[in-house]
Amino acid sequence: MTIQELYSIIKQRQAQSTPSSYTASLFASGGDRIAQKVGEEAVEVVIASKNNNTTLLVGEVADLYYHLLVLMVDKNITINEIEEELEKRHAEKTR
Repeated sequence: MTIQELYSIIKQRQAQSTPSSYTASLFASGGDRIAQKVGEEAVEVVIASKNNNTTLLVGEVADLYYHLLVLMVDKNITINEIEEELEKRHAEKTR
């Protein structure tokens, strides 16, 4: 699954608001809860990286990606906007 595919699924879950969906429950909890989850997952990535457990680290990075995408959808930020920002930064550094 690509990041773009996951982003699209998250947008669908936001629109459908299915009660059994973890993603929909995050949106229902609000932006503060979504931001809190991003912070929690970021800390878990740091801890996993310090423990030198690649399998655990990959899982935690995936969790962080997911929660960042939920935050982006909540704040109406697209993947294209992030890619454009990264491209702009790269272009500035290569001048």
